[in-house]
Amino acid sequence: MDPAVTVSTTPGSGQTRRWLVDGVIAVVVAALQVAGTFGAAHHHGTSPSLLEYAVVALAGLVLVARRPYPVQVLAVTGALSVGYWALATIPSPIFLSDIVAFVTVVLARKRAAAVIALVAYYVGYQWLPTLTGVHPAPSVLEAILAAGGLVVLLGAAELLRLRRQRAAAIAASRQDQALRRASEERLRIARDLHDVVAHNISVINVQANTALHLIDRQPERAREALTAIHEVSKQALTELRSVLGVLRDAGGNAPLAPSPGLARLADLAGSAEAAGLTVRVQHDGERRPLPAEVDLAAYRIVQEALTNSARHSAGSTATVYVRYREDDIVVQVDDGGTASGPAPARPGRPGKDGSGGNGIAGMTERAHALGGSLHAGPRPGGGFRVRALLPLNGTGR
Repeated sequence: MDPAVTVSTTPGSGQTRRWLVDGVIAVVVAALQVAGTFGAAHHHGTSPSLLEYAVVALAGLVLVARRPYPVQVLAVTGALSVGYWALATIPSPIFLSDIVAFVTVVLARKRAAAVIALVAYYVGYQWLPTLTGVHPAPSVLEAILAAGGLVVLLGAAELLRLRRQRAAAIAASRQDQALRRASEERLRIARDLHDVVAHNISVINVQANTALHLIDRQPERAREALTAIHEVSKQALTELRSVLGVLRDAGGNAPLAPSPGLARLADLAGSAEAAGLTVRVQHDGERRPLPAEVDLAAYRIVQEALTNSARHSAGSTATVYVRYREDDIVVQVDDGGTASGPAPARPGRPGKDGSGGNGIAGMTERAHALGGSLHAGPRPGGGFRVRALLPLNGTGR
């Protein structure tokens, strides 16, 4: 991982950035208020005192602490601005700091403090200068306009808060969706790896056991078993490259094989037969191209079902039914093994007790991801059946 990225995403870095932003805002507001006060004084042919400049500047600079202490900063800016307005004779845009502090309080959801501040502003700006004799009493129109302006300020601050809240909710939703997509992608890759590895390793294991048992007595059959191991391992490597290719960068140049589908059932049946399982494939309905995700899921379900039959079933035959219907496809795998109980181990085939994989769970997840269903269990008359119904109209989500 890039060290720069790591540093920029640490909590301390984000907090430092916020302090810098707030510091810049505080300096800019203070400068605008001082400049506005100087301009007003120049317009009236007078000059503010150092104390007046200090009050105007301080009202802006305290905004640097507005986010960690919003209510306290609002109280300070309000006291400075109202005090200046009640005692100084030179107009000043000192209210800019009040606006920034007030909006910060609303964004922090301190509504009670915001309402109290509005009342204090109204009384302080409109009537306190009259009591001190600095300014005359406001007219009715001025009082109404001042009240209306404060209400507009409150409404604008609330609208800004709602907008930021909605933006945060959208960002959180997008993050959740990204995490969910990443989790689904990991599950998909895990299922593909399981299907590829379990099927091909089962075949390799069977053929290796066969070669070990026959290498001295029947070297020709042992040679055939080793040849099968070579072919199956090569196919496994090709499929593994295809599965792992999605983990590469978009600019990766790794050769990717096309995703397997029902068109490769003959090859799948051949590799299952190399594991000692005679497979018959039957089709019903008009054979036609399927959506890529449905085609891959159907292939993987058949692959896993045949792998389980080769590893755990006491039978030596399996039948794959593929039925094409208008809105869905049905894939069914029946084997001729025992309906229940552990299958006896024999040379070239591991016993049922040695298994503990996630084959049925993975097949079920594939079917459910497409809005379909899967049933796996003993079938009447003996043997085991895996039957999946997969809709053709895309995922069920």
